[in-house]
Amino acid sequence: MMNLSPATPGLTANSPLFRTKSFINGAWVDALSAETFTVTNPATGEVIASVADLGQADVRAAIEAAHVAWPAYRDLTAKERSALLRNWFTLILEHKEELATLMTMECGKVLTETRGEVAYGASFIEWFAEEAKRIYGDVIPANTNDKRLVVIKQSIGVVAAITPWNFPLAMITRKAGPALAAGSPVIVKPPSETPLTALAMTYLAEKAGFPPGVFNTVTTSKNAEIGLELCENSKVRKLSFTGSTATGKLLMRQCAANLTKVSLELGGNAPFIVFDDADIDAAVTGAMASKFRNSGQTCVCVNRLYVHDAVYDEFVRKFSDAVTALRVGNGLDSTNQQGPLINEKGLSKVKHHLEDALAKGARIRVGGQALDGLFFQPTVLIDVTDEMIITREEVFGPVAPIARFTSEAEVIQLANNTPYGLAAYFYSKDVSRCWRVAEALEYGMVGINEGLVSTEVAPFGGIKESGMGREGSKYGMDYYLEIKYLCFGGIS
Repeated sequence: MMNLSPATPGLTANSPLFRTKSFINGAWVDALSAETFTVTNPATGEVIASVADLGQADVRAAIEAAHVAWPAYRDLTAKERSALLRNWFTLILEHKEELATLMTMECGKVLTETRGEVAYGASFIEWFAEEAKRIYGDVIPANTNDKRLVVIKQSIGVVAAITPWNFPLAMITRKAGPALAAGSPVIVKPPSETPLTALAMTYLAEKAGFPPGVFNTVTTSKNAEIGLELCENSKVRKLSFTGSTATGKLLMRQCAANLTKVSLELGGNAPFIVFDDADIDAAVTGAMASKFRNSGQTCVCVNRLYVHDAVYDEFVRKFSDAVTALRVGNGLDSTNQQGPLINEKGLSKVKHHLEDALAKGARIRVGGQALDGLFFQPTVLIDVTDEMIITREEVFGPVAPIARFTSEAEVIQLANNTPYGLAAYFYSKDVSRCWRVAEALEYGMVGINEGLVSTEVAPFGGIKESGMGREGSKYGMDYYLEIKYLCFGGIS
């Protein structure tokens, strides 16, 4: 049974959304080995549930089921696939509170954010329900009079989606939405930290009416073993992964065996630049929204702040005041704004980055202390330099390092001096500078006077070692389709 207190909002222990078995070929199944793994609430340390721990043979069965289901599903009309997605979208919104509570319990994210994630995640299903009916081809002017040249787009085949713990709902919908719209069956492998949200979403997909084998979810703690199967099984035609750059590179190497197509949304090192002509209050608001979302545990979180020397003191003062006001605690209490880190590994990384920065001359302006359990004070570091680890690697926690700069050319060089290129942000009132800097920053997404850039209508993704491919928007559909050229000859 689920470990719930009587005061847990939006969820009851007998909720049909609470599932501990995997879902393969339209059936809820245990692992063939009967093994399970535990899911723990990072805010309390309590075990929430024990979930089926699938092995390679289980996942191979899921792949086979998806492969068998593919021909009939891809032959549904676009309107029929759209209707199924629309059903799923409606069900997700109807169960917003239950889904939000499950997410908070699994990953620690505060309720205000998980409620937002339900709406955000659902928006991808709504978007791709509409895009399913807009998978257009082309007629190409022929090179000779006796030919007609046509381009059509077809579903890519079985899609494996490996999702992260920090967005346990939205990363499913951002991958499954376009795949299902295009006519491809899906196998979702959620992380072992947050399988319950994935299983709840799977239950709603089942209720939406997707045929057996079209939507499958495999829960496991055997990440390396299962990842290898999803990469090297020739019946998987596409792998979509969100996670670390190191893991993404490994999966790409494994996919090379069959030239399986990949989409990779990997790590970042997002700069946040405040120019001397910026609206400082707006910049503080943007930095707060971007840096401390999910306690700093997102791939597009601000990782390093560069503030012009002329406004440095003002920005630091106002930003520090805002950080000091953040309330830390269990995310199920809706008055809290910051939850825990996901696990001890994450907490240790934050401590290590902080210790390195302090040893190299940085100073703590706000916070800097570990609290009980996996909680850490929202922290502001000043006198930061590029020799510190925290400016070169994602801290993935609630620590904001602030450095000074004096010229536009200098800060662009500092911002681009990283192998990563996912998201960047800057604040300026100068229209010419906005264009100039936006074009100069080597990032897949740039927020200009804006700290939150994610939306279903725009392409999400990075360049350099932050990955390949795009999710969301009209561009997101392209990565789940094959282009086929038809040449009709003998036309008289």
